[in-house]
Amino acid sequence: GVIYHALSQKEAKDSDVQPPGAQRAEAFVRAFLKHSTPGMSPQAREDQLQRKAVVLEYFTRHKRKEKKKKAKGLSARQRRELRLFYIKPEQQRYSLFLPLHELWKQYIRDLCNGLKPDTQPQMIQAKLLKADLHGAIISVTKSKCPSYVGITGILLQETKHIFKIITKEDRLKVIPKLNCVFTVEIDGFISYIYGSKFQLRSSERSAKKFKAKGTIDL
Repeated sequence: GVIYHALSQKEAKDSDVQPPGAQRAEAFVRAFLKHSTPGMSPQAREDQLQRKAVVLEYFTRHKRKEKKKKAKGLSARQRRELRLFYIKPEQQRYSLFLPLHELWKQYIRDLCNGLKPDTQPQMIQAKLLKADLHGAIISVTKSKCPSYVGITGILLQETKHIFKIITKEDRLKVIPKLNCVFTVEIDGFISYIYGSKFQLRSSERSAKKFKAKGTIDL
């Protein structure tokens, strides 16, 4: 025989087999609506409900996801036009940036857990390659362009391809990283930077894997 027979909502209503809870809920809703809309006839109330249901269904079906606009920063061209990184002539003085160099030295000491005579130079080199070098005193020790060799100063700006440094003679120098070897000295430790392998922004270096030894064709 038949074990069970499923009834549709209409069949259940016609057969009066709705659960008591459903009946109470429906009665409550109808009483609430009647109380809330005293000036409306039952037919008008029913029409209004039906109309709203159709409108909601329409909006739900046609609702489109709005694409989130990605916040864009300034382009390189805009930064140049705004002269954001321009250093005024009266600010191009070595003495003005000595406090920055002192801050940089403290930053590196903290990064290396204190620089002691027995600290491994390889560890300092590895840390420096990923560190922020703004404020470091750097020197050009080798270059395919001989006029760069010997230039020393405090690093003021770094981009992907250049170092901008201020010398003791208060001259602002722009040095390309390509085909140059730089040295950085701190507390008697000297580290080498092979510019051709260093052509990336300072903000990208923390994720970069550097080889233990760099080479350069000079």
